[in-house]
Amino acid sequence: MLGLSVSAMLAKATTPPDNLLAHGARDGDAPAWAITVASPAGWTRDCCTYASAIGVDAVLYQGEWTGKPQRVMVLNVSPRKLPTLAEEVQADRKHFLQSDPRAKVTDLAVQHKTMPCAATVYQGSDHVDDVVVFCDPGKDSGIRMSWSMTFDDGDPMRRALLDDFMQVVVASRYVRYVAPPTALPAHGG
Repeated sequence: MLGLSVSAMLAKATTPPDNLLAHGARDGDAPAWAITVASPAGWTRDCCTYASAIGVDAVLYQGEWTGKPQRVMVLNVSPRKLPTLAEEVQADRKHFLQSDPRAKVTDLAVQHKTMPCAATVYQGSDHVDDVVVFCDPGKDSGIRMSWSMTFDDGDPMRRALLDDFMQVVVASRYVRYVAPPTALPAHGG
């Protein structure tokens, strides 16, 4: 009975989960992955049209797609490059400050239940602010994921947008991905 329960659990863990937002193929030692999350009310999910066009794994946005980065939640999933999450955050910070040395940098606490995450708010000298959150689903995943969102400095919706953004971040889940079996072709006649 125990063997059957374990098999059933493994089968469930590798099938496409509900609220699948994005998935990727095996990459070297990293197994195929999926990121799941329920979208806040009023947000449109996109993994394959606009996200693909701008080279990211998924985006969430409200209203019509404008092509502007403001008010768009962006998911990026990449192979682990650095040994620790702290080094990943530090590399991002260094890159950002090289392009905007006058930016203000603030750390933001993230209380994710299933993986460590680290958030940074960049207040740019161009009056555009970015919040970036890196999460580490674990060494066996072979990946790191990041969520980011850009705001105009004086955006009156900033607080509500940031609340929705953090809701998505802390609800994001990593699972190993196994594509669903393809349907058998129908027999004619």
